[in-house]
Amino acid sequence: MKRRAFLITAIGGGFAAATISTTALAAGFEVTRTEAEWKAMLTDLQYEVMREEGTERAGTSPLDKVYDAGVYQCRGCELDVYSSEHKFDSGTGWPSFYKSLPNAVETKPDRSFFGVRTEVHCRRCGSHFGHIFDDGPKPTGKRHCLNGASLVFQAA
Repeated sequence: MKRRAFLITAIGGGFAAATISTTALAAGFEVTRTEAEWKAMLTDLQYEVMREEGTERAGTSPLDKVYDAGVYQCRGCELDVYSSEHKFDSGTGWPSFYKSLPNAVETKPDRSFFGVRTEVHCRRCGSHFGHIFDDGPKPTGKRHCLNGASLVFQAA
């Protein structure tokens, strides 16, 4: 099973590497499940994306081209996380939004791939959604580039 190594700022400004399992991270969330419970409720792809911080292939999510009025919920806990009002076609092949709903998501630095990106996840269950980039439209200038496997669309 894959585990991510997170760099944690140490006292004195240095950096130390630590491996933290998704089970340990889940301890601080309102909605928690065991690894077996997550695996039972998710497909292999959904588990890889949501619990192991994987990425679905570009252009494979049917949610990329959904522009109906409604709300996108976290597949892991059904929290409303993004509104269709904030969705736009980024041309990347992933569902993209310029902002999340209030109190819906949390972020953390992702230091994989030889740089630092901003990872976005559900604030209630910790499920990984994707990343936030600084190349989105006004008014925020942000692009929340999300994995459709992490989301469920509810039409208005």
